[in-house]
Amino acid sequence: MKAAIITVGNEILSGRTVNTNFSDIGKILTYSGYEVIRGIVVPDRLEDIAGAFKEAFSIADLIVSSGGLGPTYDDMTLEGFSMAFNLKMVENNEALDMIVKKVHELTPEREKMALIPENSIPLENSAGTAPGIYIEMSGKVFIILPGVPREVEAILKEVRDKIRIKGFHYVDKSMNLYNVKESLIAPLIRKLMKEYGNKVYIKTHPKIDENGKPWVEIEVSASGTDTDELESFVSHILEIIKTDVEKHNYA
Repeated sequence: MKAAIITVGNEILSGRTVNTNFSDIGKILTYSGYEVIRGIVVPDRLEDIAGAFKEAFSIADLIVSSGGLGPTYDDMTLEGFSMAFNLKMVENNEALDMIVKKVHELTPEREKMALIPENSIPLENSAGTAPGIYIEMSGKVFIILPGVPREVEAILKEVRDKIRIKGFHYVDKSMNLYNVKESLIAPLIRKLMKEYGNKVYIKTHPKIDENGKPWVEIEVSASGTDTDELESFVSHILEIIKTDVEKHNYA
């Protein structure tokens, strides 16, 4: 199953805000059984938001977005989603109740957060005011989230069991190799991927220590239905790499 992540916000594109939502969502989706194949960042502009949802819909089974659900004029993610798929925006009583429980006074701006696409389901936001949105369409699932990281985490925690692919397990382990240059160990990694690439994925992350000496973090990951088998095989690959490094000079 494939997934795409959309992040909405001028502040992301300008560099003012670091896109931690993408990494947090990506990790949750990966461990829930999805292959994250696309990340899309768009400004607070209606046409761009609509285009992002259309693009994601064309390639993924699950689409998760963050940002643009608040009360201000530039919070337009739901409107952009509705534009993309010709849906009406309707006031949802359940969403309104969620909002009323969080505020002392219901202003037009707060009431705006209860306007959601028709046929969608509001998701309780235990860490904030704006509800998240869940909608299934043409066999695909959309989860539309606010942009505040703690709210993203809170809502995804509630729906994780619902979207998790049953029987799927993902394992990754890493190992630090000091005084090793990535370019010199690359042939070994290429050889292992050629031999075992149908079972694992091996990724190297080059680093420099405080003294300017190179080292490499080796990450090995695998997915399947048997956790013990995955754990064992990932450890086996790491052991092969470790043994080879002890025999050869990759500095």
